[in-house]
Amino acid sequence: MELQYQITKEQLIVPMPKEVDHHIAKTISREIDFLIDSWHVRKLIFDFAETDFMDSSGIGVLIGRKKTMDMHRGEICARNLGERAQKIFDKSGLAQIILVESGREEKQ
Repeated sequence: MELQYQITKEQLIVPMPKEVDHHIAKTISREIDFLIDSWHVRKLIFDFAETDFMDSSGIGVLIGRKKTMDMHRGEICARNLGERAQKIFDKSGLAQIILVESGREEKQ
């Protein structure tokens, strides 16, 4: 599976896949870390518009990237959370450490 990242200036948008499990988590982490370092990313946005499933390895991807962005003095946020993703964010505590964007095009 190839993810289509969007990079503009110092912002990276990561469209999360339909299923985020241990099979894809390492790839996502490695690719995002490379892009953060290569492009000097200051804002990392995870877009969950297409995501139906995320296990604990997906939570690990987010927490790991949060730590990376903290070291780079950047920010991290999530958008387009469906009902399931929102529950995962709430129950895991992700909603307390990662900003969830809301707006016209995003779900909360």
